[in-house]
Order: sequence, then C-alpha cells, then structure tokens
Amino acid sequence: MIDIKNKQDCCGCSACAQRCPKQCITMAEDKEGFLYPQVDTSKCVDCHLCEKVCPVINQDEERTPLNVYAAKNPDDEVRHQSSSGGIFTLLAEQTIKDGGVVFGACWDNEWKVRHDYVDNISDLQRFRSSKYLQSVIGDNYLKAEQFLKIGRKVMFTGTPCQIAGLKHFLRKEYDKLLAVEIICHSVPSPGVWQQYLTTRLHTSKWNKSDIRNISFRDKKTGWKTYSFVIENKDGNSFIELSSKNAFMRGFLADLYTRPSCHACPAKQLKSGSDITLGDFWGIESLMPEIDDDKGVSAIIVNSDKGKQVLHNINVELHEVQYNELTTRNPALVKSFPITPKRTEFFKEYGNTFEEKVKRLAKEPFSLKTLAYRIVRKIIPKMVVEKLKRFLR
Repeated sequence: MIDIKNKQDCCGCSACAQRCPKQCITMAEDKEGFLYPQVDTSKCVDCHLCEKVCPVINQDEERTPLNVYAAKNPDDEVRHQSSSGGIFTLLAEQTIKDGGVVFGACWDNEWKVRHDYVDNISDLQRFRSSKYLQSVIGDNYLKAEQFLKIGRKVMFTGTPCQIAGLKHFLRKEYDKLLAVEIICHSVPSPGVWQQYLTTRLHTSKWNKSDIRNISFRDKKTGWKTYSFVIENKDGNSFIELSSKNAFMRGFLADLYTRPSCHACPAKQLKSGSDITLGDFWGIESLMPEIDDDKGVSAIIVNSDKGKQVLHNINVELHEVQYNELTTRNPALVKSFPITPKRTEFFKEYGNTFEEKVKRLAKEPFSLKTLAYRIVRKIIPKMVVEKLKRFLR
C-alpha cells in the first residue's frame, strides 16, 4: 500500500485514491496545505494497485520531442484572455467539435482550484489563464476513463505530474485521449493561497462572494509584465504587478512549493503527454517579428497523435530547436532546489503574510543587478550572457 515517509515522494495526483478498489485511500490536507494519501488499513487488501499507478514510484524515461514550435491564436480576444498564446483554446475547441470533452483546472465557489470537464465551447473560458495553485484532481481520472471507454474523445490538461498520474492510472493507451501538459515551474500551497486571499479580501473589505474573477497573469500591463488582479462584481479591481504581489513573490521564491516539485518525477517530457504547452519566454530575442507583447505559446509535440491533432487546427507554426526553448524556459527540464527559507516560512505560518514574504523573498539589490536588467532590454541575448559572466 501507499506509505508516504518522505513528502518529496508524493506529487498529490490522487491516482492511488481513485484506483483503489476498496476506496480505502483518501486525500487529506497536511499542515502546509497540500494533499497526501491516507490509507484505512482495515479495508486494505494488499492488491498494490495504488503503488502500480503512482507516477513517482513508476517514473518513465526522459523523451526528446518530435517538433517544437512558437505560435499564436489568430483570435486576439482569446489570446488576451489566455496566459500565453491561446493555443490551448484551439486544441480544446477542436476536441469539442469532434464530440469530445475537455478537462482542465478552474476556480470553484470558494476560489479554490479544482479539475473539471466541459463539452461546450462557451465554457472553455473557465480553463483559460494560469492558476498558480495545485488543483484538486478529485475523481476526474475516473471520469476521463469512463468517457474513453464509451468512445468519446478526451483532452486532458494538467501539470506534468497530473498527466503522468492519469497515464499510469489508465494503464493502457487510448487512441481518443489527447494528453496535454503545461510547462510547470512548481505548484504552491493551496492552503497558503487561502491565507493570502483571506488577508487580501479583509484589506479590501470584500467577501469571497463579492469576487467575479481572479487572474494571476492579467495582460492589462502586457504579457511580459503581467499583473495580479482580483475583480469584484461591482466592477472594482485590486491590481498589482505580479512582481510586486506578495503571493506571486513568495511562489517564485519557492517559499511554499510542494516538496515533490523540488525533485519532479515528470519533467523532461517524462509524463507521457502528447503535447506540451507553455509561454515562449524570450521570443523577442529569437523571433522579434512575431512578438507583440500579447503572448506567444511554446508548443512541444511529443507523439504522432499530437502532431496530427496540431496540424488539424488553424494556426501558423514557427518551428524552432528544442534547446532554443529550454534555455528560455528552463522549468521544462529543471527542478528548482529547495530553499532553507521554505522551512523558515512555515515556522512563521501564523504571522502576517505580506510582511513574512517581503522579508523572505526580498531580492538583494546591487548595481550589477540593475545594470543587467537594463542591458537585457536593449542588447541581444548572446551579449547579455557574456556580460553576466563578466559581472560574476
């Protein structure tokens, strides 16, 4: 049976809980706000199915992609609502037109992130825009399996570990499954998010029921300098550059990252996905002619099925080399090391959130740092790399 002794050994995908034939595994929240499996040993029959579907225990091999592209959705309104270039929507629309269903992460009534599915194009907006939290999968692997067994197409989107969990859960290949992973830096704690949101709403004198939308990657200030926005039903907004927002700063400083993310079992295309989607950061230095600061997607094709699906949608593809993407978005292949400040953050869990993040995620300021940031905006990448080496 599943027995988590080291929390780095569980990515929280819940494949074990869904596959258990005796339903003796539940996902319980720990003191850091992450979900882990708990086993009712009195019901366990030692079938070991939970272990067989675990993507951490059963890691796959690293893969090399078939193709890598930069692309943009031709619909500017959809692209504006999306985090990067809006390619997810094109793939999802085609799935639904073919009679299929699309699974993705969306907000619930409590402004927690959960997986769900839709089969109507008008509902796809629920899944657009990045949500920097670990979503609760619930029983959505089971639901996806049920759709596949009756012959419906399924597009399942998630983090690499969630896709790996799905693939191991299914235990067989389905021609009608399109598995789409997102490039993932890491997932921060849902419990910490609720602490931040409660504090933020108290300051604004709003309730959760007042919220109309939350965006971690709003493009009002541009794609590269995106903003964190909370909008209420009266049309008022709290807007802050994400680089200044306390929750986003703490996330990017890895203060409350899930432990397994520091040793991700599914990076380097190990998840078994057909397609990988993400932001094509640094596109301005590679293909400045397609950069308009409204978002460009990176598309990695990992299977023949993914290639066929991609070439059936209406989008202009700009092929690039794999290393041209990984150097600009290293989260695709690299787990970021755990920081000692993470332990310090959770020791102070009850203290004022924003003050704690401000202290622990504070960036050291230097003239070298300032010079690098200025030069980066005006000098090509190759020259910048030489400057970095000089400044060291």
